[in-house]
Amino acid sequence: MYKVLLADDENLDLEGMKQFIPWNQLGMEIVGAVGNGFAGCEVLEKEDVDILVTDVHMPNMSGLELARRALEKKQDMRIIFVSGYQEFSYVKQALSMNACSYVLKPMEDEELIESLKKVKAELDILHRRKEEEENYKQLIPMAKNELMLRLFEGEFNMGRDQDIVKLASSYGLSDLSWPIRVVIMELDDIAMKLHQSEGQSFPESMGQFFNEMITLARQHGTEHGVKLSRHRLALLIKDACCKDCLDQMYKRLQQTYPFSMTIGMGTAVQSLDYLHLSYKQALEAVDSKMFWGKGSVIAYDEVRRAPEMEDARTLDQRLEALFSAMSSYELVRIHDEIDNLFQSVLTLQSKFTIYNLAVTIVMKLDQYLQSIEENLFELIGLELQNLDILHQFETVQDIRSWLVRKIFEISEKLNQKSNTKNSPLIREILKVVREQLHENITLKDIAHQFSFSPNYLGTLFKDEVGKTFSEMLIQMRMERAGELLKDPTLKIYEVANQVGYRYLPYFSRQFKETYGMTPMEYRKKD
Repeated sequence: MYKVLLADDENLDLEGMKQFIPWNQLGMEIVGAVGNGFAGCEVLEKEDVDILVTDVHMPNMSGLELARRALEKKQDMRIIFVSGYQEFSYVKQALSMNACSYVLKPMEDEELIESLKKVKAELDILHRRKEEEENYKQLIPMAKNELMLRLFEGEFNMGRDQDIVKLASSYGLSDLSWPIRVVIMELDDIAMKLHQSEGQSFPESMGQFFNEMITLARQHGTEHGVKLSRHRLALLIKDACCKDCLDQMYKRLQQTYPFSMTIGMGTAVQSLDYLHLSYKQALEAVDSKMFWGKGSVIAYDEVRRAPEMEDARTLDQRLEALFSAMSSYELVRIHDEIDNLFQSVLTLQSKFTIYNLAVTIVMKLDQYLQSIEENLFELIGLELQNLDILHQFETVQDIRSWLVRKIFEISEKLNQKSNTKNSPLIREILKVVREQLHENITLKDIAHQFSFSPNYLGTLFKDEVGKTFSEMLIQMRMERAGELLKDPTLKIYEVANQVGYRYLPYFSRQFKETYGMTPMEYRKKD
């Protein structure tokens, strides 16, 4: 709807325009109807008026003066003058203001309506043109980003691709002050900060941060940056002022934001043809934070070449030493053994090797625990299919610290069990229960099998396990149900029957209370 301001010192004329013109049908709304120019100025201060319909001759401030002030506020405002005067001087002044119409009083409604329709058509064209210009402006950075990404990939030969040279020139890329370095900025701890950022959402704060970094780069002579991903930004920075620019970026980061940043810096190059070399070096540098640590500037020149891998045939021996330390509750030794394991592959500086080592340790740990009738999931709630958590870590130290914490936790629980005189009994009970999950098991049945009274066994179970027999039974049944649901050949009711539920609705309700979703939803998510 276009906003209209009416100004006329004749109340009858003012009311007539308000009442007898079909404003809604014209796509317009009256935001003010005033009797003098000063009141009209007050409306112009408060409202974004599109059309001014004003009498030419009003006391104190004429309609011509009101129109002049209105155009100062908004150049593309449309003016329609209404007047009982036909003097040439009034018409001449109105025309000088690019008035759309000059309607004489007494005016016919149809004449004013036709003037308003003409004004609306002009405004429609103007708005469409503005939308097209805005859309074009939004496409420019997208096209520039695409060009820069292709330059980073080395797809062009600037000596041959003259069209690309012209396009790069239109974006100011040919006017760079060489030599230039490609610098890649990567925000650290993405997964963690997505949940910890307070106030504005983390994606919003990342966007604000990237904009500030580009602004700082501009202050040092370059306006070119490309957002590579949600947490990576590439900048072109003059070699001469690169250090000062990065220092200011770090200072700004530490003052304002809750995350850290790692910067990979390529070597300086002399032209667009070699930009892809600096870019690939910057990528390699920032990826090496796995070994160099996060929150720092890593220059490609400083990234060391990895020596040959130390003989890995001692891996099994080291794992045996680690599990021995874990079983005997030797925490310092656990830390040292894990450190030794990582030192054997650390010099390779290969993400894949580090992740593979961590996964191998966890899988071997699971096998070891099974050999002593323990369960990895029951001890620390970790399932092997969830090891993709390792890819959330950004440095070797992160992965190593995570493993140390988990193995400390397992060692603590194994130690607690070994110090409990009834642990073998409880483990045997749990084993029997696990074998009979498909049956209608009760505490009374288990107590009878082990020659205890139900009350005594219930109290003993609560003291040892920390849960009632019923709570533990439900947990074991739900865990088993979760495993069975991964088999698509089994019907839901068959799964329920195999874990001791004869009434399907009760099984579904119990499952949803445990997992937060129905059995069918759980199956579909996999």
